[in-house]
Amino acid sequence: MVRGGKDRLVPLPKRYQEQLTAQIEFVSSQHNFDLQQGHGEVYLPDALSCKLPNAAKELRWQFLFPASRLSVDPRSGAVRRHHMHESSLQKQIKQAAANAQLLKRVSSHTLRHYI
Repeated sequence: MVRGGKDRLVPLPKRYQEQLTAQIEFVSSQHNFDLQQGHGEVYLPDALSCKLPNAAKELRWQFLFPASRLSVDPRSGAVRRHHMHESSLQKQIKQAAANAQLLKRVSSHTLRHYI
């Protein structure tokens, strides 16, 4: 939800559909491995976890860009895979800009104007 309590629809260019499908397949594989190891659960707000008690282990509730490592949830002590931290994404963008020898400053916000 965005401001005003309304959903925002964002068009997905066809050129990104294959990459998005590959990312979903990666997350699915990682999630299945986590489940086999006794993990594979994400944090859900209390009301939602009560209403849908098994949802935290369903693929559709997993993060599309998960963290590379499992970590301990400070609220419950459960071992879970959280989302990728924004600083991790920023480091990857800076490295890509350096590899491309870009002279201007590049950030994730910059990409918003070009994708």
